[in-house]
Amino acid sequence: MYMKTTVSRRLTRLLAGLLAALCLLVPVRTWADAFTMPEQLIGVTQGFLEFTVEDYLATTQTAGRYEIQVNPLDPRLRMPLCSQALDASLESPSVPLGRVTVRVRCDGAAPWTVFVPATVRLFREVVVVTRPLRRDNVVSEGDVALRERDVGTLGQGFLTDVGQAVGMKMLRPTVMDQVLTPQHLEQAEVVRKGDHVVIVARSGTLSVRMPGEALSKGGISEQIRVRNLNSKRVVKAMVTGPGQVEVSM
Repeated sequence: MYMKTTVSRRLTRLLAGLLAALCLLVPVRTWADAFTMPEQLIGVTQGFLEFTVEDYLATTQTAGRYEIQVNPLDPRLRMPLCSQALDASLESPSVPLGRVTVRVRCDGAAPWTVFVPATVRLFREVVVVTRPLRRDNVVSEGDVALRERDVGTLGQGFLTDVGQAVGMKMLRPTVMDQVLTPQHLEQAEVVRKGDHVVIVARSGTLSVRMPGEALSKGGISEQIRVRNLNSKRVVKAMVTGPGQVEVSM
């Protein structure tokens, strides 16, 4: 009886040893091996957005720097390991700016889709006011400057050259450091209705000057109606400066 028990114990220990050896030879699958983890989805999203933003800047010839922040995902998220490379595409909006959603998709044997939210900030030099401006103020060079702003948040538009603002008239008041938009500005009137103006008629290098009267107001490069005081004829002329208009012969 004693001998049988001893042999049995030896066999048990031998089998345990063989099992342990087999475990060392056969790799054990971990959670990371069996599933696509949240950090992998974030990495795919980050790489896709970097490529997409670079392509957008190159295609639109836009200068600026960008920052990408992918929102954290639920750490408990476990998607089956995909048998193919993951595919990423922009779900919304149509351009990779502001708050975006990226669709990460597995097209393998067990397909699945995850939507990953992120924020893309594009910083550009835009025109801001250097002091509070009132309605009807005419913008001078000292009133505006270029400052870096996230243009993804500027839904009403922006200006990228101070020359687009200088000489324009304010349609609404602004506070210091506020971004100027096209909706803030209109052409300043350099000619008023009833003003006496000089009409310059040009044909190549030849020019003729004659007195006129403005029948409507206008800013630089705008077309207004003008009466030639010599011939009494009414013509359309382009405003070229204070008291100056030009017509083609």
